[in-house]
Amino acid sequence: MTITASLILFAVTWFMVFFIILPLRVTSQAEAGHVEPGTPRSAPSGFVVAKKARLTTLVAIIVWGLLVAIITSNIITIRDIDVMGHMDPAPQVN
Repeated sequence: MTITASLILFAVTWFMVFFIILPLRVTSQAEAGHVEPGTPRSAPSGFVVAKKARLTTLVAIIVWGLLVAIITSNIITIRDIDVMGHMDPAPQVN
């Protein structure tokens, strides 16, 4: 795996984890009991993106590490997920 491929894999993993973590533990302004004028009652209250980004980075590093380990150890190869049969069979070692 090249450095560029591992960086792209990390970026994709980070954003996927971020979009999973983003809606967790969000309280609305109606639930908090104070609605700012001009905002809907369902708007988030006390939402801190930096805290979610730090948690995302921690989780993404772990997930990315597992993915890199799986890819570099050849546990799963591209031939394993070739469901249409377009690739040649894997060369056999004698």
